[in-house]
Amino acid sequence: MTPALAVRGSIPSIIRNDEGLYQGDLVEYFQAVFNHAQNLRHPYHNFRHMLHVTWLCHQACEFYNSELTKRQKRDLLIAALFHDFDHSGMMGEDDLNIARALRALDRHIIGEDRLYRSEIAAIIRATEYPYKVPSTELPLSAQIIRDADLSQAFGVAWIQQVVFGLASEWGKDPLDVLRMQGRFHGGLQLQTEWARQLFPREAIDEKVQEAREILDLIEAMPVEA
Repeated sequence: MTPALAVRGSIPSIIRNDEGLYQGDLVEYFQAVFNHAQNLRHPYHNFRHMLHVTWLCHQACEFYNSELTKRQKRDLLIAALFHDFDHSGMMGEDDLNIARALRALDRHIIGEDRLYRSEIAAIIRATEYPYKVPSTELPLSAQIIRDADLSQAFGVAWIQQVVFGLASEWGKDPLDVLRMQGRFHGGLQLQTEWARQLFPREAIDEKVQEAREILDLIEAMPVEA
């Protein structure tokens, strides 16, 4: 069973808030990311990843429309845009990367959101990995961004984005990252009902099998002299 990532809500419509799902719009924040973030060309923690997480968080806001206020949805979407702002791409620096994202938030936060800075920052901090707080102890917005942040491997371009992207950032052989996928997905625990419906267990098991079969194909290839 393949997860169906329904193509609804383009990035421009999300940023403009065409549906009126949350308070205001995110135009100034989108401009800040595009014009000032230093990680947009990274192999994995790049512009695509930041927008992918934002797009999925917007879907989650639709799913939880009656459970999240418009203010809470706005806080979540700002956090999604900024959660990897100026990410170094280096393994083992997530505490520093969170600090960079929070400094960027402080530089670019606009007046109407200053009173909610701590709420936005808390959602960003929830993405620090390894996790310091169990997902079960987090509020819904933080659970959503964690699930969204883990979802890149379910996209059609996952080999390029995840395997080659992370291998490049981590200085590893792509085969090593590919071998990690089975263990990663096998232990994946999505916290929100939204994510469990979007990525059911059958889809996760299917991804484990796909990674295994790709690995078998590569390792079966003759090595050229």
